[in-house]
Amino acid sequence: MIERYSRTELKAIWSEKNKYKIWLDIEIAAAQAMEKYKLIPKGVSSIVKKKAKIKVKRIHAIEAKVKHDVIAFLTSITEQVGVKARYLHQGMTSSDILDTTFNIQLKQSGEILLKDIDKILAVLKRQAMKHKFTPCIGRSHGIHAEPITFGLKLASFYEEFKRNKKRLASAIYDISTCAISGAVGTFANIDPKVESYVAKKLNLYPEPISTQIIPRDRHAHYFSVLGIIAGSIERVATEIRHLQRTEVYELQEFFSKDQKGSSAMPHKKNPILSENLTGLARIVRSHTIPALENIALWHERDISHSSVERSIGPDANITLDFALVRLTNVLDKIIIYPKKMIKNINLTKGLIFSQEIMLELTKSGITREKSYKIVQTYAKRCFVENKNLFDLISNDKKILNIISEKKLKLIFNYSGHFKNVNFIFKRVFKK
Repeated sequence: MIERYSRTELKAIWSEKNKYKIWLDIEIAAAQAMEKYKLIPKGVSSIVKKKAKIKVKRIHAIEAKVKHDVIAFLTSITEQVGVKARYLHQGMTSSDILDTTFNIQLKQSGEILLKDIDKILAVLKRQAMKHKFTPCIGRSHGIHAEPITFGLKLASFYEEFKRNKKRLASAIYDISTCAISGAVGTFANIDPKVESYVAKKLNLYPEPISTQIIPRDRHAHYFSVLGIIAGSIERVATEIRHLQRTEVYELQEFFSKDQKGSSAMPHKKNPILSENLTGLARIVRSHTIPALENIALWHERDISHSSVERSIGPDANITLDFALVRLTNVLDKIIIYPKKMIKNINLTKGLIFSQEIMLELTKSGITREKSYKIVQTYAKRCFVENKNLFDLISNDKKILNIISEKKLKLIFNYSGHFKNVNFIFKRVFKK
């Protein structure tokens, strides 16, 4: 995580101050539960709530001596609250605080990421509707295939981010658990009712069985989803980069009045934001493997996962948030060149209509293999002789006896490829 790729809201979630605030919230909620069930004297939670303040520097100073973050935190609170603080953390273990807090931070982050995805969906829908029937060439292997519309490209991205939203919502639910079960998760020194109370208070649900820690398959699910979302970001970014290449130039990232593209070449307008998004996606995806490797811990717990999560927790969430917001801005301001799209459609001199000619020949009784060979022969001549496929086909009397000139002209019209665009849009943008 670096400042350049961080937004304030996500940074605040992963700040030391917010982490300790959540620790305090958990301890207060647990004390309230213990008071309710007459496990500790009344008034403990209220005095802690009134007197305890988060003093990050003091906590760090204590930790430097005791080498234990939760003990340092509790010592700091005790210094402020006094004797009543001895009732805090009764029967609890550090992981109860750490794991529940980590899940809350992931949940808080995930909810912002959901809002980010909503904004991407909104701009994709708007742009898709605007370019619903803007013709462009569909490519496979980077080679001209058949005509599509630019709106269909955007609709494809929209549907993918719909799936991402569903995946993320599921992952958020998966990590919304609370564990207040004590050493090795047996509730030996704490009543399970305390956990239920704390979970409800913090809008979580109790972990069905913890082993002193919350099982890390939950977190692996969450970070894997972040990796998938990053992949979707890169897919869009890569498309923009390809379509902005000089020899293609069907679209362009917005280029502001005073923006400079190159320190050496004044003419340059580079897709730097999309390139940046590609790089950020790699960073987010790189965090999925450590999260998966965190699943297998020793026995009921070890802390080999701890250092990993201190890094990937903030890094993956903050970076993905930044990337999602940047992608929204890129898509919102993207400049489209419909005339260049038409020009590129026509580059192959009609070769993109070869399938329809082949299909018409097969309808007349010619085998598919023979029909394919006839059309492919003419296609090769188009490449070699730099001629239009229509001209070559229309001079073949055998073909004209099968396909009328009127039908041939209809085949060489890309609008026929768009007859089911409305059908596709209804499926994608259904309410």
